[in-house]
Amino acid sequence: MEQQYALNPVRNKITCNTIALILAGGRGTRLKQMTDWRAKPAVPFGGKFRIIDFPLSNCVNSGVRQISVLTQYKAQSLIQHIQRGWSFLDGRFNEFVELVPAQQQIKESWYQGTADAVFQNLSILHHHNTDYVLILGGDHVYKMDYGKLLAEHIDKQADLTVACIEVPLEEASAFGIMGVDDDWRVTSFAEKPENPEPMPDHPDKALVSMGIYVFNTAFLFEQLIRDHETESSSHDFGKDLIPYLVPRYRVFAHRFRDSCVNIVAGVPYWRDVGTVDAYWEANIDLTTVTPELNLYDDSWPIWTYQEQLPSAKFVFDDEDRRGQALDSMVSGGCIISGGTVRRSLLFSNVQVRSYSQVEDSVILPNVDIGRNAHLRRVVVEKNCKIPEGLKVGFNPDEDGKQFHVTEKGITLITPEMLGQKIHYLG
Repeated sequence: MEQQYALNPVRNKITCNTIALILAGGRGTRLKQMTDWRAKPAVPFGGKFRIIDFPLSNCVNSGVRQISVLTQYKAQSLIQHIQRGWSFLDGRFNEFVELVPAQQQIKESWYQGTADAVFQNLSILHHHNTDYVLILGGDHVYKMDYGKLLAEHIDKQADLTVACIEVPLEEASAFGIMGVDDDWRVTSFAEKPENPEPMPDHPDKALVSMGIYVFNTAFLFEQLIRDHETESSSHDFGKDLIPYLVPRYRVFAHRFRDSCVNIVAGVPYWRDVGTVDAYWEANIDLTTVTPELNLYDDSWPIWTYQEQLPSAKFVFDDEDRRGQALDSMVSGGCIISGGTVRRSLLFSNVQVRSYSQVEDSVILPNVDIGRNAHLRRVVVEKNCKIPEGLKVGFNPDEDGKQFHVTEKGITLITPEMLGQKIHYLG
């Protein structure tokens, strides 16, 4: 990747003159009990990663090596993960991933909105003295070349560029809806409307904001100060800042497909894994023959912190007691000891004991599944000890008495639901 950017000095100059702010302070309440002990960006994903690894890796791979991660809600596990896994950038070359906890630097309150989170850290931005600010969410899964986004921002002489993607109209009310002209200049913006406007040429789809923004730094400072002094504002980019800027300044949309690194069957990969159902679906997709998200692409690696663990082990080969995993992903440190795993994703240090069966399930780290347990279509939280003989995923009504069952029938199991009162670093 270093050679790629060395061959393009214009882009190299742009990315070196950009700081990325990753907003990683949100809880993510739609993930239910999965965020009781951690912020959403710290939620494990894909067997060995955390969600925050995707925007961080996109930055590093794109050549944006000045990165500030803004934290707030229950950030300890996120902080530890970044400290352990993201300390390889060299400050001597002005490359860094720095953690910025909420500090009430400007006023005696926590962040009131996404724009307020950036406003309260203007002194840090001023200190780094870059020409461009790339603002990212820390809670989506995707692979994107931010260098292309930045180059387009400069080519169009934009004050603000908003990355956008097409989504089905029935899902669009969860996003900011954009209207654009033939030059992709934004003509309208509505944050999470009840009745989203469809795209003129695609009546079944809407053009939505991905929550990825590029600002000219001086312009961002000016607008955040103005917004801060507006008493009626909720100090949020989508609700307040962008609707104000669209009719007054040069605001452009950037099509995600133009900078997406992962396109399968013509469809750019971007997932908001903000519900238990979406989280389960995105992880289970990784176990298929050709997943929509390619994690085996050496040209755009996803970096992370990974414990030094032994390889996964499969033991016992008797007719009724065979350790095996079929159509599954199994991470380091796992022991499949006489149990069967099908169409499932196991994070590190999972033990599946004899005669147990795990099907269509996502098992987070350090889970111990007892003998004769049968789990189907479940998400099992970190550090759970599944009792011998427990059966989950076969009777939703019965499961709902003890666990959280989603509308699509996915069951979330946490240690607390099992009566295991533990406090852990998520």
